[in-house]
Amino acid sequence: MLQYEFMQNAFIVAIAIAILCPCIGIFLVLRRYSMIGDTLSHASLAGISLALTVGGNPLLGAFIFTAFCGALIEFLRGFFKKNADLILSVVLALCVGIAITLISSGKVHASAESFLFGSVLTVTRGDMTIALALSVLTIGVLAIFYNQLVFIAYDEETAAVAGVRVKLINYIFSILVAAAVSVAIRVVGVLVLSSMIALPVAAALQLGRGFRATLALSILFSVTDIIAGITIAYYLNVAPGGFTAIVSVATLLLAIVGKQLTRTINGHLKGGM
Repeated sequence: MLQYEFMQNAFIVAIAIAILCPCIGIFLVLRRYSMIGDTLSHASLAGISLALTVGGNPLLGAFIFTAFCGALIEFLRGFFKKNADLILSVVLALCVGIAITLISSGKVHASAESFLFGSVLTVTRGDMTIALALSVLTIGVLAIFYNQLVFIAYDEETAAVAGVRVKLINYIFSILVAAAVSVAIRVVGVLVLSSMIALPVAAALQLGRGFRATLALSILFSVTDIIAGITIAYYLNVAPGGFTAIVSVATLLLAIVGKQLTRTINGHLKGGM
């Protein structure tokens, strides 16, 4: 399997995705904003369609348009403070409308189908370079603003009172989410990308550890899920994104069952004492 260059490229990009998505996802999940990943994945499809229409690089098109939509979501939060789900619906409608209009017009110069489901066959050296560059940049920025992001994730209003520049950091974070989406889109696809952002974090949260331990476990689950997903999908000849989502759900279910078994065993041990 690894003797093929496209599989080597796919695994390198996959590992970058597996590290990057939980780093973004943990802050989204803690802020109860995990569905932004689904909204921005559809924004990336609109960006891809725009780029393919003008003959540009689809990943760069995805990043630019998704970053714009991320900033738009943050801007609209000022007008819909109590209705965050409504903002996502508005942006989602805009993105899906643009994507469907362009794809159905016949002006898109290449097939956008591979971006819906993910395809290891289409990952090129150029895509790998862009993915690695965006991953390194995103993780670097996350490291710089780590303390502020943690503060905002737990209590945004208190963070603002404490002098944290919440608005600016939220805009920066929106761009980081756009970068994560753009990196992941080629391998896992639009339709299941949000699972890579939320599910490994959800599985790690079942273990009841601190923030840093939860982040580390999220990355571990994410790497395991995507490598297993791509490997098995290769031999089954199915889309890697969909099968990776199935593996991620299975991992989450195992974490939930493991948590319940641990509680039951500890309860019996305490009762026996």
